[in-house]
Amino acid sequence: MQSMSDYYSAIQLRSDRWSKLRETTDALARDPDSRHAKATRAKISELFDSLSLIEAYWAFPGVQAFDHIRRQFDHGNLDDVAFAVHRVTRGLTTGAYRRRHIPLDRDAAEADDHEDEAMLSPEARALTKPYFEVMIVDNVNEHQERWLKSNMTSMRRAEDPFTYEAVVVPSLQDALIGVLFNHNIQAIVVRPGLKMESKVDLPILKRYLNRAGGIENIEELAPEDYGPELCRLIAKVRPELDAYLVTERSVEDIAGLDLGICRRVFYNQEDFVELHLNILRGVQARFKTPFFTALKEYSKQPTGVFHAMPISRGKSISRSHWIQDMGAFYGPNIFMAETSATSGGLDSLLEPHGPIKEAQELASRAFGSKQTFFATNGTSTCNKIVVQALVRPDDIVLVDRDCHKSHHYGMVLAGANVVYLDSYPLNEYSMYGAVPLTEIKHSLLKLKAAGKLDRVRMLLLTNCTFDGIVYNVERVMEECLAIKPDLVFLWDEAWFAFARFGPTYRQRTGMNAANNMRVSLRTPEHAKAYEKQQEKLKDADEKTLLKTRLIPPPNARVRVYATQSTHKTLTSLRQGSMIHVNDQDFKGEVEQSFHEAYMTHTSTSPNYQIIASLDVGRRQVELEGFEFVQRQVEAAMSMRRAISTHPLLQKYFKVLTAGDMIPDTHRESGVESYYDPDQGWTDIWDCWEKDEFVLDATRVTLSVGGTGWDGDTFKTDILMDKYGIQINKTSRNTVLFMTNIGTTRSSVAYLIEVLVEIAKSLDELLDDASKMERLAFDRRVKNLMEDLPPLPDFSRFHDAFRTDQVTPEGDIRSAFFLSYDANNCDYLELDGSLKKAMDAGQEVVSASFIIPYPPGFPILVPGQVVSKEILAFMRALDVNEIHGYRADLGLRVFTQDALERHAKKMKTALAAK
Repeated sequence: MQSMSDYYSAIQLRSDRWSKLRETTDALARDPDSRHAKATRAKISELFDSLSLIEAYWAFPGVQAFDHIRRQFDHGNLDDVAFAVHRVTRGLTTGAYRRRHIPLDRDAAEADDHEDEAMLSPEARALTKPYFEVMIVDNVNEHQERWLKSNMTSMRRAEDPFTYEAVVVPSLQDALIGVLFNHNIQAIVVRPGLKMESKVDLPILKRYLNRAGGIENIEELAPEDYGPELCRLIAKVRPELDAYLVTERSVEDIAGLDLGICRRVFYNQEDFVELHLNILRGVQARFKTPFFTALKEYSKQPTGVFHAMPISRGKSISRSHWIQDMGAFYGPNIFMAETSATSGGLDSLLEPHGPIKEAQELASRAFGSKQTFFATNGTSTCNKIVVQALVRPDDIVLVDRDCHKSHHYGMVLAGANVVYLDSYPLNEYSMYGAVPLTEIKHSLLKLKAAGKLDRVRMLLLTNCTFDGIVYNVERVMEECLAIKPDLVFLWDEAWFAFARFGPTYRQRTGMNAANNMRVSLRTPEHAKAYEKQQEKLKDADEKTLLKTRLIPPPNARVRVYATQSTHKTLTSLRQGSMIHVNDQDFKGEVEQSFHEAYMTHTSTSPNYQIIASLDVGRRQVELEGFEFVQRQVEAAMSMRRAISTHPLLQKYFKVLTAGDMIPDTHRESGVESYYDPDQGWTDIWDCWEKDEFVLDATRVTLSVGGTGWDGDTFKTDILMDKYGIQINKTSRNTVLFMTNIGTTRSSVAYLIEVLVEIAKSLDELLDDASKMERLAFDRRVKNLMEDLPPLPDFSRFHDAFRTDQVTPEGDIRSAFFLSYDANNCDYLELDGSLKKAMDAGQEVVSASFIIPYPPGFPILVPGQVVSKEILAFMRALDVNEIHGYRADLGLRVFTQDALERHAKKMKTALAAK
């Protein structure tokens, strides 16, 4: 049996313990007198002991039923125990307990003739009432607990849209553990009798308690404050839930308190009807999907289509003799819901006033923004919308150099002067990390010294990066606002939409940090800290400022935007994305320009199915996002553990840890790995709270250079072609496995099986290899793992595209359009004319974006000088795909005449200003 330290998630621990209990009780019931019976009984007792500590947090099977099963075991009723455990385990596995009562005794079960839950069709499952659990927090005896549950159950009516069961816990700590452990909980009823501490002392549950944070001084609370404090703490870890506070205190006492997620206060009364109705209403508020519902209703209406789209209602397909297979493949509903109409209960994405507007408002609530906007053509478009809405020609923008190409093109469209920021390199794995905060502060301070801070408009960073490096978002914004108090932040969270729904991850999202700062900047404590630091840093030099954690002024403006590819990490059809806004100046300064940018880049024929999927995806994360993210993290952690501890896999593969991907100077916690074979899992909450950078554990980077295959070959020829495993990103010697909320334990198990099979085949290959074949293999490995070209930094923009040589910003737009005239450009071969020109001291300037895959971002942009390091890197590249580079012609560069003419033109324009 696995140790508890082997589990990252208590959810998986519980599931595995019940499965093991079923296996052992079945074995004992079949042969109670076997020579292994004594050991099996001891194992069963151990399993009961471990489950008894955690079953109190779940409504099914319930503490009373669990205790009854255990007593049956103690009395030797082995057949009944095996039968009951089998029923519980199957109910948990299939989710049948969510749809009906599961009898655990034989007589009742024989009368229970329901069909196998696993065989239910999606249509049948959709017709069942959604199930959830309500946690009641009150220190009551067993009789009072039964009375509470009975009263709650008696309120249920046939017409209720949902069904629920109650689970009772006695203390504030138990409630916090429960909501972080039991994903079925959707509402909490906090009663006056709760106590403070839990009796449970289990490390894995204490780890959950640590994630609540802010409980260090909780012992100082008066008992009457336990309820309000619990509501506040739950708001921090699971803000999507509803809480209901039952109190004996007066209205005046309660009115001034921060009640967190509390929807309603009940004053010293046992009004179970009102409580029941409020609970259902609260869940309904999250369950509703305005646009998806409107689209379903529209599809049922009889209509005559005298508009665009012959495919609407499936007419052009149903009448066809040649494309019937399309209708058979997709089914009728998608065509019944396909329309270009904006009336009839529907809405316009460009000017929403009905269900799309309401759906966006619900998404705003779910993701913690002030405004949210849907997009149906991906986050590439979202990025361009935000940049165009906020950035004016000649504004200076600080940009993560290895960001998505849409940002670079956005800079061209906006006419920005770009300062490219270099991420720290990971030369050993041919990838970049993220931009250190000192690099960002240095650039801002340099611009300030040059008197250009007023032109600095935006900082644009990718969080998290493709490889899973996550910024300390709040710290970055605080320190940057200390230098430039009205700086706008655009966080590209294309791969991080799921983070909102995990307590650990949420703290490093743009919207959460913005909301925190809106509160913290207003406090008297912050004002005092700011004034004190200002006195201390008076006349401080740049070196001192770079070393100091800067405090922003209390009047700093919180201006944060986040773009998310909902379709990448949550439930949505492809290209479904969202823009989240948390900008104090949005209404007064940005709203109109944002509207124009949105109109510029958004199709007048948006796909209604994508919009509906965004609406439904939002419903899902508000009701079960916490569960799905927990399972996603657990899947990734189990993958890391399985590969890291397998002797055969260790010969050829290595899972990169936080220590491999984040330099020591950026890991203040000192945590190098999230899993240690000897000590189990590290509680990552501490490093996520403190470190400059952390590693998103759901993204597993595997070093494959030890196999002799480069990352691209391993991805395409081995994983995809041979085993049907799809991955996205590779580097020269790594591949990236990304788990998501749809990743199953079976998928992880299959991947491990495949890697073991690959390792065995390599063992066999090398066993039979000749001396020369072995030497050739060793050379390939050495070439992939040791002889790696150093990753180049951004060189600089050519002087023809800069206003001066004091600061590094460059006019990427003029360089981009200068290349439109073919007479301004030439082609130089890497190993011929280009090297010759550079050796002769000529400045060679790129006329194009050059984007090799991998790494998948521009190593050259229009107007950038080609450095010797960039040339060496390009010559060493052995990838098949380099956008912007033509192997038959060479690198497209500007002619010297074109550069000189443009420099004169720019000088004249500056003089005129």
